[in-house]
Amino acid sequence: MTKSPAPRAVVVGGGVAGLLAAAVLAEYADVTLVERDTLPEGPEPRRGLPQARHAHVVGDGGVTALDALLPGIVDELAAAGARLTGVPEDCVVRGPGAVWLPRQAPHLSTARSTARSPARRGLLCSRDLLDATLRDRVLALPRVVLRQHTVAVGLAGDTGRVGGVRVRPARGGRTEAVEDEAAGELLPADLVLDASGRSSRAPDWLADLGLAPVREREVDAGVCYATRVFRAPGATAEHGFPLVHVQADPARPPGRGGIILPVEDGRWLVSLYGTEGGEPSGDEDAFVPFARALDDPLLGRLLTDAEPLTGVFTTHSTANRRRYYEQPSRRPEGFAVLGDAVAGFNPVYGHGVTVAAQSALALREVLRGHGPAAPGTARRIQRAVAGPVAAAWDLAAGQDAGYPGAGQPTTVLGRLLTGQVRRAVATGARDPRALAVLLDVLALSAPATRLFSRELLLPLVLGRARQQPSAEPPLTEAERKTVGGLTAS
Repeated sequence: MTKSPAPRAVVVGGGVAGLLAAAVLAEYADVTLVERDTLPEGPEPRRGLPQARHAHVVGDGGVTALDALLPGIVDELAAAGARLTGVPEDCVVRGPGAVWLPRQAPHLSTARSTARSPARRGLLCSRDLLDATLRDRVLALPRVVLRQHTVAVGLAGDTGRVGGVRVRPARGGRTEAVEDEAAGELLPADLVLDASGRSSRAPDWLADLGLAPVREREVDAGVCYATRVFRAPGATAEHGFPLVHVQADPARPPGRGGIILPVEDGRWLVSLYGTEGGEPSGDEDAFVPFARALDDPLLGRLLTDAEPLTGVFTTHSTANRRRYYEQPSRRPEGFAVLGDAVAGFNPVYGHGVTVAAQSALALREVLRGHGPAAPGTARRIQRAVAGPVAAAWDLAAGQDAGYPGAGQPTTVLGRLLTGQVRRAVATGARDPRALAVLLDVLALSAPATRLFSRELLLPLVLGRARQQPSAEPPLTEAERKTVGGLTAS
């Protein structure tokens, strides 16, 4: 009896979403991973991912999903220098409304929390290290083949089914001509997944097949980012200095904020951001003064004696943009879209990696019940990934819609959620149980409906504050000493 050939899958895009999708697909199919760039050998920047230079925090929902997809990957990252921190105990955060959040909150889940394994976790490292560690793990899988320096130029198929993707060698730029796409090399596939990020051409590809346009929505607060890497000052590298974040306040435009992210090799990755009228610049001499001019000067004070290791990198493409591929019923078999190609978020919310990992988990659940070539599999995938996308979208777009000119107003549900987040911040600054609920929702480890649970509503409605919010950053005395005797002023 002749053995049936193994299913074939093509994943377009070698970023986090594409790598995780390839890892899942490799359990069921032979996978070709198509990537426009030539990928670096180690934890180094790559041309097609300029946003990777800015601060990325993987919250608890993302950490859990990564370890479920690639068991042991978080330990590998920690061994390479990443930090698995407790939240909120290892975070100094000034939320919207000018309140410092406490660093203690009860863990409402039944999971045990220890100093070695906190119940609510955050993964701190450079995006370069995260990507390199994922690449090493996924590209070592025997059923995954990488085609780098290769650009996908179109889908092969019709309105009923996609049977592959056409590719050609990249020509050195991200806007190379794609005329006569039929001349490209055909990579046949039972399933094609587009994970090519914000620059995805999937809407054009579907239009070329004769399909209706994909509905899109954009909420753009006009945020600009400026990032610089510093050597961690004093003894902070050895003593595990906390993440520090002074958040922007949509109620007081222009919104300006900044984050100090302790990463591997004794470095601080510092990202400053601001909306229109309050943007940071690429001027190196203006970087620390901008930090000092935030609503609270803590970041600027911490950077006063820090040694810069790089120049300043800026990014202006930070809009929240979502494409609703799951809505129309008329979509071809054999094609689905994942990651930032479905929805890209303002990086300040730290949702991109988490949504990519949770979407890969959703992909795995679909494939466990339906093979890559089964009728309806692509539609099931698209509907499944809409879940984690919607959860992050409601939070990110809802907050950014509060800035003048950000875009379309949110839905009634979105406005309700946005108001509840703001109330939860104010309540969480006083009540640890309310803070725990807020943190779980923001980390995408709990649904947004938790914001309307008893743990939050009781202290919010009854006003039973367990403590007064701190007027000073909640740094410990030991932490102040590690940066040269920082005083509480």
